[in-house]
Amino acid sequence: MLKGFRDFILRGNVVDLAVALVVGAAFAAVVTSFVTNILTPLLGLLGVPDLSTWSYTFANGSVVKYGAFLNSVIAFFLIALAIYFFLIVPSMRLRPKPAEPPAMKSCPFCATDIPVSAKRCPNCTSNLE
Repeated sequence: MLKGFRDFILRGNVVDLAVALVVGAAFAAVVTSFVTNILTPLLGLLGVPDLSTWSYTFANGSVVKYGAFLNSVIAFFLIALAIYFFLIVPSMRLRPKPAEPPAMKSCPFCATDIPVSAKRCPNCTSNLE
């Protein structure tokens, strides 16, 4: 029974998933720190108040902290924005661009260059399939 468990754990995809989870958690901590310590204080410069103190107290003493919820929503969008501009956009620029299909092809009968969409060669008038 332990041999089967060991084989399962040492399988490549389980180890890769564990590494991805640890790296993802570390990256999440970096992005959260960036948003909390850099982007959110910049919102203060724009006049956005600290929403965490906003709340509503009902008559029976129950407190709804809707400001904390709004802070979480704003943090979510700031994190998504940071990931997009600092991870997605640079990775899209690094990807190779797909090759454009050729505009010309060679006629198999007379070896002249003709458009890819041609059904008949304009030089030797051969039918092309």
